[in-house]
Amino acid sequence: MFKEFRDFISRGNVLDLAVGVIIGGAFATITKSLTDDVLLPFIGWLFGGVDFSRFFVRLGPVPADFKGALTDYAALKAAGVPLIGYGAFVTAVINFLILAFVIFLIVRSANRLMAPPPAAEAAPAPEPEEVTLLREIRDSLKGR
Repeated sequence: MFKEFRDFISRGNVLDLAVGVIIGGAFATITKSLTDDVLLPFIGWLFGGVDFSRFFVRLGPVPADFKGALTDYAALKAAGVPLIGYGAFVTAVINFLILAFVIFLIVRSANRLMAPPPAAEAAPAPEPEEVTLLREIRDSLKGR
């Protein structure tokens, strides 16, 4: 069983997948930072100070001992108030779109860099039996 597991792990596809997952996780962190720290503040400034994290709907009551602001999504969530954070969802969608676009650009560039595989010359199709038979008959008649 250990040998089979070692053979499975040593296959190129499994190692490539593992490297891809690790790099993808690191790249997702970079994309999240780009979205949270660069794009969303810029979009907020562009539209008059809109902060996407403030967009939420409160579904339940606030605990009596809550001391924070009722507009602080993170504090309300930490206090256990049921919330629908559609601003956080918008942020996640923007993260996804950026990540998908960058991956598209990477794949597109890689496809352009890779040389197209050489076209294999097609072998001539085998001659149908009828043609072979007719050719033999013709040659036979010529010989007479």
